Amino acid sequence: MKILIFLGSARISSPPNPPRLGERIARACQLFFPADADLEIIDPLNYSSGEIFKPHFSYSSNSAPETLQALAAKIGSADAYVMISPEYNHSMSPALAHLLNHFGSSLYAYKPSLIVTYSAGQWGGTRAAVGMRTFLSELGCLPVSAMLHIPRAQEVFDEQGQTLAGADNERWAGYFKRAFLQLIWWTEATQAHKKRVDPHTIIANFKRDPSQRNAP
Repeated sequence: MKILIFLGSARISSPPNPPRLGERIARACQLFFPADADLEIIDPLNYSSGEIFKPHFSYSSNSAPETLQALAAKIGSADAYVMISPEYNHSMSPALAHLLNHFGSSLYAYKPSLIVTYSAGQWGGTRAAVGMRTFLSELGCLPVSAMLHIPRAQEVFDEQGQTLAGADNERWAGYFKRAFLQLIWWTEATQAHKKRVDPHTIIANFKRDPSQRNAP
């Protein structure tokens, strides 16, 4: 089982302090994951896409930048996704949306995802999670019903993703486990069914232009 953990922030400045809270959440996801799996963190800072937005699918064959080609291959080969986002103005992270939008929905399709949000304040990114459901569903990687929200994340996890003193490790482990078990169940289910029926062979992928989605 190969799972990509998308870190949803490209901020490296302080304030906010501490910066890059998302790294702590991503590492906590690795530590709390309750099964054997190939878990890889995808950090937007490692995937420069240039100043002009040109998505991977708009390049001619094999002409896309090497970083986009490499990430496209990872997205396509993954079995599921964990999408981690802070909340900016009641919405998901622009850095996460920007990175995901570089790739066509056919790479994400028919695979489950898990929404994880966090904040330095009391809401834990819950309002961003509402919009993420629609966004991820449109990509085709439908989110499982359970979600993870971490308020005051700087008081919960250290830089290695370990629970800090004063945080209830057992309760946090149980909270993460419930969501991950849903993701694992759906991942195993989609893996098994795709061995019987490849959805890409019975439902055409839209790769030419948006008009392919139009009603007659």
